[in-house]
Amino acid sequence: MTELNLDQIPAANGKGRLTPVAILTGFLGSGKTTLLNQLLRDPTMVRTAVVINEFGDISIDHALTADSNDSILVLENGCLCCTVFGDLLQTLNRLYHSRADGSIAFDRVAIETSGLADLPTIIQAFLSDPTLRGLYRVNTMIATVDAVNGPSTLAEHSVAVRQIALADHILITKLDLISDDNRQATRESLRRHLRRINRTAMIHDVGDALSMDPAQLIRHPGLDPTHSPQAAKIWVELGQTEDADHEEGHTHIHDSSISSFSLVRDAPIPREALNLLLACLESQLGPSLLRVKGLVHVAEEPDRPAIIQGAQHLLHNLTWLRQWPDADRRTRIVFITQGIASAELRETVQLLDRVAQRTAAARQRAAEHAEGPDR
Repeated sequence: MTELNLDQIPAANGKGRLTPVAILTGFLGSGKTTLLNQLLRDPTMVRTAVVINEFGDISIDHALTADSNDSILVLENGCLCCTVFGDLLQTLNRLYHSRADGSIAFDRVAIETSGLADLPTIIQAFLSDPTLRGLYRVNTMIATVDAVNGPSTLAEHSVAVRQIALADHILITKLDLISDDNRQATRESLRRHLRRINRTAMIHDVGDALSMDPAQLIRHPGLDPTHSPQAAKIWVELGQTEDADHEEGHTHIHDSSISSFSLVRDAPIPREALNLLLACLESQLGPSLLRVKGLVHVAEEPDRPAIIQGAQHLLHNLTWLRQWPDADRRTRIVFITQGIASAELRETVQLLDRVAQRTAAARQRAAEHAEGPDR
């Protein structure tokens, strides 16, 4: 597992950069509403637009300024608070245009999802919608988990497992409700459980003075893989696992339905073979494909890597870096899935890769043969 301090992560700042979005999620009763109320009182959250969906049932229990209107509330500490009564796209678009005309100001967005929110769907929206894709980027995903009911929730609700599996940071809440005698054992047991679901997330205890400040997680601009080759390298490495239970880049989580697989290839991939592979993955894995991200060495573009990322039925169009981050020019693609047996995931990805390679090569030979007499 790659463990990084936030200060070590290259910030994606700069004029013209997309507005970073932090997503705060967690199953019903996991404590994210209480946490968000605390964050909204934090003076360091100034210039943050906080978007709360209609299922959040959150109470903003501190004074609002006179500049408030029906959709955007301006809080005492300078935060904005929006309650989504319609489409998230419309809310974010309205925020952007309000900032553009000077009526509000913010540097980042924090979205509090409903307890039943499905993270792959949210990721898909940011990757597929032209408006969201052109204005915002998801910089971090934070999931809360209840120390009291967390294990039973994860055992009974697959959406809660997906929230944990895709999080960059996991916040353990309600440890103060555990007796002193059982608190340490409960914490360690839950951490092991969470680590079996998500091998790469950073796990923090809410309320622990030595742990990460949740406001800092939201304020930090995070990793933008398109910002620099170095950022893209760290972005991919954070998705790869290093564990005794992983073979040929594959990891299976024994007590959940989550599996991950890292496809690593030394040889460059022809552009057509890559397009075929992505199309096959979309059609064959579909909703089971929770997350994909990677750097790809495309044969036709040897001096710069392509970035791919996606969720479920959508694998985002290629984005190109200006250069490789270092001498390692291997293709590295990380897959996170749910509901696919470990061996099946590995065999499916490798089979689709071989089929795509052979199909692309056959098409190339056919094209060369057809053009032969005219050369």
